[in-house]
Amino acid sequence: MNINEPIPTRGIAFALISSFSLTTLGLALPFTKAADPTATHNPNTDLRLPFSKRIPDDIRNHFIAMCGEYVGTVLFLYFALSGCQVANTIRSSAGLTVSDTGANPQQLQYIALSFGFSLAVNAWVFFRISGGLFNPAVTFGMCLIGALPWLRGVLLFITQILGGMTAAGLVSCMFPGQLDVNTTLGGGTTIVQGLFIEVFLTAQLVFTIFMLAAEKHKGTFIAPVGIGLSLFVAEMTGVYFTGGSLNPARSFGPAVVNRSFPGYHWIYWVGPILGAGIASGFYKFIKILEYESANPDQDATEARIQRQQQLRDQEKPELSGRWSDESGIMRQIDSPLETNGGNGRVMHEEGLTHEVATEHAAQRPPIGQRTSTKPRMASPAMASTDEAFSGLEGELRGSYRDGSSARY
Repeated sequence: MNINEPIPTRGIAFALISSFSLTTLGLALPFTKAADPTATHNPNTDLRLPFSKRIPDDIRNHFIAMCGEYVGTVLFLYFALSGCQVANTIRSSAGLTVSDTGANPQQLQYIALSFGFSLAVNAWVFFRISGGLFNPAVTFGMCLIGALPWLRGVLLFITQILGGMTAAGLVSCMFPGQLDVNTTLGGGTTIVQGLFIEVFLTAQLVFTIFMLAAEKHKGTFIAPVGIGLSLFVAEMTGVYFTGGSLNPARSFGPAVVNRSFPGYHWIYWVGPILGAGIASGFYKFIKILEYESANPDQDATEARIQRQQQLRDQEKPELSGRWSDESGIMRQIDSPLETNGGNGRVMHEEGLTHEVATEHAAQRPPIGQRTSTKPRMASPAMASTDEAFSGLEGELRGSYRDGSSARY
């Protein structure tokens, strides 16, 4: 359904309503075709806010990116945190919650799936607007590699923190019970261990974003799928030990809503930031070494790969045949000389006339079916008997001293 088109009228009931338009009732969205269906609109100018032309492009673009990033972060963390809330508060068949029985693989997998799929869907939706970052650590890493201006990065950083707080507040208000989505250390994990777990898991996620989204290639349009899977893999490991933050906004929002900041809360800021720095350093390292040359043609289209393969398969033409000099002596040649335009004949050179047969390597049949491509030596035409034995008469005939001759 196109919201810009007026609602079609059908039947008698709609005929009665047709005399009243949405515009008359004041229900049409402004700056759309439905507001004035009879008017002619220019979609590049008329369907915009009247004062938008007065705003500089830089300011307007920053504002659009901030709006998109705020809404995207709220949606991403809302569905992720709500899935986490369900996994932590749902009761088993025995009437016990996870807090009573302890964590189990099914619960951890449910949380990991909630975060991974929520990121994949929302990043796919919002990457055209703001990039779909939703993570201050990712934003910091994008600024380090030069994919994002620092001013835009600072604005998005603040927006993402606000989005995390909003999402946690929405989950707390909409779902019964106390909000139970805080990131805490578990399984006997120490603070140092938790810090390094957050560092490495975040480095994995950020480097995935660099290679799939920051590096433009033919698979960039499905980058959100790979990014979501990367978060899913990281959450499968991190949820049990650290809560699987990898995102300062994810940890800060629930902590603000619950007004609960453990003494080691800083690891959920320092760990992801360090992980983003490590991923940025390795990314710049392989870019300096020109990693594209190590495994070329990975992003080439099939037609381009075939053309390049044909060019690589082309060898210098092999010349085989015969040539004769002025004395008429026939000699066999088999030399990779270049032909004149590939037509199988070499130009006159140093008084010699070359007759060659050119064969392209790519046109050769399989080895099992290959036959000799060299032309056979053509024997000179047989002359007449007198011409063939001319000059031999003096040798075959002898003469005696008396003048008689003898024939052998």
